[in-house]
Amino acid sequence: MRIFLTGATGFIGSAIVPELLQAGHQVIGVTRSDAGAEALAAAGVEVYRGTLEDPEGLRDGAAKAEAVVHTAFDHDFSRFAENCEKDRRVITALGQALAGSDRPLVITSGTGMGAPGHGQLAVEDVFNPSHPNPRVASELAGNALLEAGINVSVMRLPQVHNTVKQGLISPLIEIARQKGVSAYVGEGRNRFAAGHLLDVARLYRLAVEKRQPGARYHAVGEEGVEVRAIAEALGRGLNLPAVSIAPEKAAEHFGWMAMFAPMDLPASSTLTQARLGWRPTGPTLIADLDAMRY
Repeated sequence: MRIFLTGATGFIGSAIVPELLQAGHQVIGVTRSDAGAEALAAAGVEVYRGTLEDPEGLRDGAAKAEAVVHTAFDHDFSRFAENCEKDRRVITALGQALAGSDRPLVITSGTGMGAPGHGQLAVEDVFNPSHPNPRVASELAGNALLEAGINVSVMRLPQVHNTVKQGLISPLIEIARQKGVSAYVGEGRNRFAAGHLLDVARLYRLAVEKRQPGARYHAVGEEGVEVRAIAEALGRGLNLPAVSIAPEKAAEHFGWMAMFAPMDLPASSTLTQARLGWRPTGPTLIADLDAMRY
């Protein structure tokens, strides 16, 4: 297939590119920079200049493809709600480019959208449209396209990791450096689901090849890693003590990360594995944290 890939030079997109190419697909990769364009061209990717701030431009690019995989997202979490609304507009535009066809669009969301309630295991067949997390906007946009006859499926991500980046854990590293301690909230028994980058990239390929309208997939290799264990791994790597922070002190210590630090976000990929024959094989989150160069 000729696949239009947003975020092609990002953390996840740059792993999806070789996965798609090795499977025989052609890739149109979206980038905003000269350096990104050079890297994509060198990899054998057709370059498309575009930005999240110009959804109409992305729509025009998607119209030239047989499938679309949307991984781009503005990760400025200090403007999280605003960026989620921006994602809604982009998803709507990408879907419009595919109207009147069965060409697949795979969009990206978070595993938390599949949690029936706080701390409950997130599963693929659950979606709470009134979820308080602003990222719900992405799946609401996808649902609207699905109702309009667009072939949309959703990839829900946990903390995606290798030895370079680890989702929301990467900013925790910077906070630990600044504060001189690697902290967790309360007992630190809350959990983050996790998935290795290469496993996640393979799952995106399987999802776009499956072309299943309305499907929701969880890119989860580990259902839940306790945040205390994560903080202790960071402490080992940074040579800092791992300490507990009282809930009422979380905002002062973590800043904008305070909204995420105490969240309990376990997630299952049982249905995903059964439906796509996907088996995560990459290193665990703690193994990557222990192997990274701090």
